[in-house]
Amino acid sequence: MKIKTIKDKNYKGRKVFLRVDYNVPIEKGIILDDTRIVATIPTINYLLSQGASLIIASHLGRPKGKPSPEFSLKVVAERLSQILNKEVKFAPDCVGDEVRKMASELKEGEILMLENLRFHPEEEEGDENFAKELASLCDAYVNDAFGTCHREHASVYTITKFAKDVAGGFLIEKEVNALSKLLTNPEKPFLLILGGAKVVDKIGMIKNLLDKVDTIITGGVMAYTFIKAKNWEVGDSKVEEEAIPLAKEIIKEVNKRHLEFHTPLDHVIVQKVSEDAIPIVTERGTVPHGWIGVDIGPQAIEEYTDCINRAKTIFWNGPMGIYEIEKFAKGTIEIAKAIGNSNAYSVIGGGDSVAAVNKAGVADKISHICTGGGASLEFLEKGTLPGIEVLKE
Repeated sequence: MKIKTIKDKNYKGRKVFLRVDYNVPIEKGIILDDTRIVATIPTINYLLSQGASLIIASHLGRPKGKPSPEFSLKVVAERLSQILNKEVKFAPDCVGDEVRKMASELKEGEILMLENLRFHPEEEEGDENFAKELASLCDAYVNDAFGTCHREHASVYTITKFAKDVAGGFLIEKEVNALSKLLTNPEKPFLLILGGAKVVDKIGMIKNLLDKVDTIITGGVMAYTFIKAKNWEVGDSKVEEEAIPLAKEIIKEVNKRHLEFHTPLDHVIVQKVSEDAIPIVTERGTVPHGWIGVDIGPQAIEEYTDCINRAKTIFWNGPMGIYEIEKFAKGTIEIAKAIGNSNAYSVIGGGDSVAAVNKAGVADKISHICTGGGASLEFLEKGTLPGIEVLKE
């Protein structure tokens, strides 16, 4: 898929509305992870080098359509200013007279960050008047917010009806190219690693990839849902009950296509999920009554590592267990290390998997790390997204 990019445009002396995804974790006014901010720096630097002034817009958290100090982007503007070593002015809102004045006074090379778009319900409603007001601030529009491209929000989708010179930034171009590679002629064997909790959220993606993948391995709640779908014992492990019919359907399709499909050969189990729980390892791929599966076991790690070593293409979404608790994190970390050490073209999607490769110290060995979990799943399901469609050549 080809999208219009900033390389195709002239931005000299122009005010550019740059939509980014700075929905970063913040605790007590401190940004815990600035990966999403750093990911947009090449686009920002390029636009500034071309002689543009920037109006940067993002959402943060779920403020439910009204101003809320805990979701203010002011701390993000300060962090961006530190990274760029350059002043980033901050607007008290994203629309209104004061914002219009601040935007109109911007000089070449200057940056203005708007307050949280989601302080207005019209943003998530995709409201045309709101989108038109945002578009009136600029004379060129650039989207580099891949993580929100699956939403038909005003600043991502509707704005393109009113904005001039619509284009995608370097991050969106990178995301589209990396994910498209998985959909068009991926090098085989193609391994799909499914972890985390929600089969329902991933069902569309799984179905779309079944004709392309050779091997599927599972962990986390995802694995227990599939194990229960095989009518095997899962003890008191967390299972997505409403997804069992879907899991049965996938198993049937996998068998029909003669694909390799693995649930864990063994499990790390506990009687209660807590930091002080005493884990033991099962002898087989089921979980006894009264016990809870919290991670894949050593045999599963060995088998899954073998699958990774054989693969030429890998997509991983979701951890192998409750990796937030150190003693249940081994499976997830070992899978991350194995992917990092493999020669495969590897793509990681989803916040937990991204956190795992960072924790394992192999992030720099991954071919591509997605900045949007939900957006990457939907792209792999449909081959496009609403916010990408409006950027197509």
